[in-house]
Amino acid sequence: MQIDLEIGGMTCGGCVRSVTRVLEAVPGVNAANVDLEKARAQIEGEALDAATLIAAVEDAGFDARQAK
Repeated sequence: MQIDLEIGGMTCGGCVRSVTRVLEAVPGVNAANVDLEKARAQIEGEALDAATLIAAVEDAGFDARQAK
């Protein structure tokens, strides 16, 4: 399963590492690929829930919403 998120508020590589770390800590996530230039994250795993992923990113201080 794959979910794509739009991520707001990232300005540097440190932000990318932070978002990647919080996403990969969510149960069920196998991998998170975060792109600073596109302001997107592609998350792969089993039984993923977009609301849980968004909440994790927002708790880390960034904006997130499911990509269309």
